[in-house]
Amino acid sequence: MKWRCSSYEFDTNTPILMGVLNVTPDSFSDGGEYLEFDTAIAHAEEMIAAGAAIIDVGGESSRPGALEVDPEEEWQRIGSVVEALVQRGICVSVDTRHAEVARRAISKGCSIINDISGFTDSLMREVVEASDVGLIVMHMQNTPETMQDNPLYDDVVTDVCAFLKCQTDLLLKEGVDHARMCVDPGPGFGKTYEQTVELMRNIHEVVHLGFPVMVAASRKSYVARAYKVDPAKRAALDEASAQEALLACELGASVVRCHDVAMTRRALEGLRPYAILGLGSNVALVAHDGEEQEGKIAQINLAIGQLVQLPDSQIIDIAPFYASAPAYVEDQDEFVNTVVLLRTGIPPRELLGYLHSIEGMLGRVRTIDKGPRTLDIDIIDYQLYDYATEELTLPHIGATERDFVVKPILDILPGHILANGTAIDVVPEEKRIGRAWRV
Repeated sequence: MKWRCSSYEFDTNTPILMGVLNVTPDSFSDGGEYLEFDTAIAHAEEMIAAGAAIIDVGGESSRPGALEVDPEEEWQRIGSVVEALVQRGICVSVDTRHAEVARRAISKGCSIINDISGFTDSLMREVVEASDVGLIVMHMQNTPETMQDNPLYDDVVTDVCAFLKCQTDLLLKEGVDHARMCVDPGPGFGKTYEQTVELMRNIHEVVHLGFPVMVAASRKSYVARAYKVDPAKRAALDEASAQEALLACELGASVVRCHDVAMTRRALEGLRPYAILGLGSNVALVAHDGEEQEGKIAQINLAIGQLVQLPDSQIIDIAPFYASAPAYVEDQDEFVNTVVLLRTGIPPRELLGYLHSIEGMLGRVRTIDKGPRTLDIDIIDYQLYDYATEELTLPHIGATERDFVVKPILDILPGHILANGTAIDVVPEEKRIGRAWRV
């Protein structure tokens, strides 16, 4: 997936680092450290040298209880810094909830507007709609001043996703290109510790919205509590923040807002590639109350239970089940199918061996090519692998033509681009084989 921000375009297939530059007297972690112009510029250049692709400049603290800053004062803090960084060829994001500050920043060449209020202000939407900047649409309940006053949700993951969908839908309706938007679930912004942890452990649900997802956990109080570190010990907190960023990226986040760029970059070196596995069955050997379709689902669930036990691997997401008409060999029963998103350190050919073993455990017999089977597990896509051998072709040669593969992938990875650069939904639905429908 690409994220287009003015003249910059970022490939979110691998994490993008955004360095935090607070030009404020009162930010919760580094207030007052970069108020001076020369100090701010030097710190930005240090973060770029450490691996940041974007510098996020903020002139208003959003710590819990912070009062709103007058837009004129906010611009006086950041204006010269924004202009100078742009002139140095740096991609600049401006962290603001004020339309006038955003307008001025865009006029000076900033490439991203990061709005903690989620573009709920119609004036802010008018400013960004008239530009080509990237947008970060964040969720926050209430305002920084009041956001921690007993935040309430029916279900924090569902409610946050609903808000982000509402705001991105509104921006789309008003003319903002889908490729310009990134979403941020807003950890700690109007959320208790428990609510924040639940949200951040379910970032894959935010990925389902179909936009790049930001993880902005750096130096947040929930990180200190979750990792049992003293928030006053910055090095320990930064290490915990880096590990939290790694976890979020394994779950599908692709933009990382951080204070210690070098430490975060090192942590992300441990990010495992993802594999998309397609699972299907049309011969039910597993009895399930006499229901053939339920028996097929049970077999697939048994296979998923085996996938969980693979070494150095973690299942990140599982698509809904789809029934499908048989493809290629039509004289056979309907299939049940799903897709599993796996983070794994197992290389493709070795992974294929494990998958064949699981198929064998569940009675797979390879007698008729594309014929009936108790279980079939294919590697549909493996991050960064694009090659063909006699043993294995990646991405899978039939990935885009199979309706029973495309639909479940789009459920969990909207707009997915295969490792060879092809969109998973490049073939129109009416031209795909194996027509599929949700079970």
